[in-house]
Amino acid sequence: MADLPSFSTKEFYWLASCFCGIITCKLVYDITGFISPFCFKGYGKLSDKEKMEWNNRGFSTFHALIAAWASLYLLLFSDLFDEDSSNDLIVNRSSIISNMFLGFSIGYFLSDLAMVFWHFPALGGLEYVLHHGLSMFSISLSLMSSQGQIYILMVLFSESTTPFVNIRWYLDVAGRKSSTIYIYNGIALFFGWLIARIFLFIYFFAHMFNHFDEVKKIFPLGFYSLLTVPPVLGLMNVVWFWKIVKGLIKTISKARHRE
Repeated sequence: MADLPSFSTKEFYWLASCFCGIITCKLVYDITGFISPFCFKGYGKLSDKEKMEWNNRGFSTFHALIAAWASLYLLLFSDLFDEDSSNDLIVNRSSIISNMFLGFSIGYFLSDLAMVFWHFPALGGLEYVLHHGLSMFSISLSLMSSQGQIYILMVLFSESTTPFVNIRWYLDVAGRKSSTIYIYNGIALFFGWLIARIFLFIYFFAHMFNHFDEVKKIFPLGFYSLLTVPPVLGLMNVVWFWKIVKGLIKTISKARHRE
């Protein structure tokens, strides 16, 4: 009888962290639905579709906060990607923490994408499917190869803008679109998007260019994915940023007219 293939410790951590991401999304989804009636009196008046999206945005906000802090820590505060901390190429560096975080994020994207498909197009159209699909594909390649994680973490930090997007939706559904906090959130979203999804991507491509001799040593599929996926995501960020700018201008104009 042939021996069954055994999982390594690394593969176990991948699967465990991915499963943890899925379970966490389910728990946060349920917790959001449980506490929301106590925090927002109008929750009970929402339609089933709106409640579903309300709870879905709860776990997307939770993941965004985890992604922002984990990426920030690994990129800036740990010595994992410090130029002088190791003789390894910067594109070949990874750690147990970075691997588990990427696995956790795959679990989130799987959960969110499953809900997007199940309720399509209520939670987002084809652009969300494209965004999540490309994100999962890139994270999976980086996780399995332990290469290019510095660039994956840069892109994941851009999730830090998600809470502002979700707050805008919450305020809209709650009938607070004309409130001052809606305007302040719009301004925060504008600057957050500009920094995390425009300026950061410019730095991303500049870093790749300056370390291209190392980037070329990434395995072929990972290398070509690194050359194609980020530009697509960057273009989507620019398109969404233009919509954010137009929306902010419209909101501020209406506020001035009311005065």
